Amino acid sequence: MRVAIIGQQAFGKSVLEAFLARGTTVAGVFCAPEKPGARPDPLRVTAEERGTPVFQLPSLKDEQAVRILTELEVDLGIMAFVVQHAPQAFVTIPKHGTIQYHPSLLPRYRGPSSINWPIIKGDTQTGLTIFRPTDGLDEGPIILQKTVPIGPDDTLGTVYFDRLFPLGVEALLKAADLVVAGRHQEAAQREELATYEGWCRDPESRINWQAHVDQIYDLIRGCNPSPGAWTTVQGRKLRIYDVVRHRTRTFRTVPGKPGVVCAVGADSLEVAAQGGRLELRTVRLEAGAKAGAGALAAELRLAVGAPLES
Repeated sequence: MRVAIIGQQAFGKSVLEAFLARGTTVAGVFCAPEKPGARPDPLRVTAEERGTPVFQLPSLKDEQAVRILTELEVDLGIMAFVVQHAPQAFVTIPKHGTIQYHPSLLPRYRGPSSINWPIIKGDTQTGLTIFRPTDGLDEGPIILQKTVPIGPDDTLGTVYFDRLFPLGVEALLKAADLVVAGRHQEAAQREELATYEGWCRDPESRINWQAHVDQIYDLIRGCNPSPGAWTTVQGRKLRIYDVVRHRTRTFRTVPGKPGVVCAVGADSLEVAAQGGRLELRTVRLEAGAKAGAGALAAELRLAVGAPLES
């Protein structure tokens, strides 16, 4: 098998290494140019170290991209975490076309933050899809899917790095074998079940302390480690990462006004919410480093009754 890999970052690197490890010829790697001052792309660095040709093109939509992929004469294109739009004129060049990885159970959660949103919305499962890329966003026919659970204490980090990342690499290897051997099946996505979610960034990750404790808890874990759910304290942005949820059983045990500190300990601080309280363990203040919430509370002299603002 002779393939081209289109992708970036750690996932693209792992996909490259997996194909090379089993003796597949990787004729070339396409990855987006790095922005000035950005960390080196692990996919680019690894490809160069392994002697694989690297093409960092500003666009995959122009004649240069089409010409390069045509000249590589590959059997299959492998799209692994792609941020550039790849048109049909590009993805249909390989002998057996191109396959793409998406970390959700398509057609649900089409879009760029498809791992965050199932957790934020309280879903109990998600998964991954290998599909044929089309000009529509995550709309192509499905080749392979795998389902993974979302536990009540899972975060974006655990769901992705422990499950969707390694299973995604394995799924691309399996799908590539099926497609090149002509043993795969393609199923059209059911548009009536389709959902689309945009980016999960600062506007979406801001905490509303008037929401129920479960909703706030799901937001925090769905944004951990990125972008980090946030609130403000003393006029400064505070991102919250590790947190423990404590539900109240009766109305009489409501710990206090939502968004107000109701307990401070050596390692944590607790904030009241509708239906319970949240015990903050790891936080980060503005551009600083992550720290224990108890230590930060001592530094800021936060006491019971201090408000966190929505």
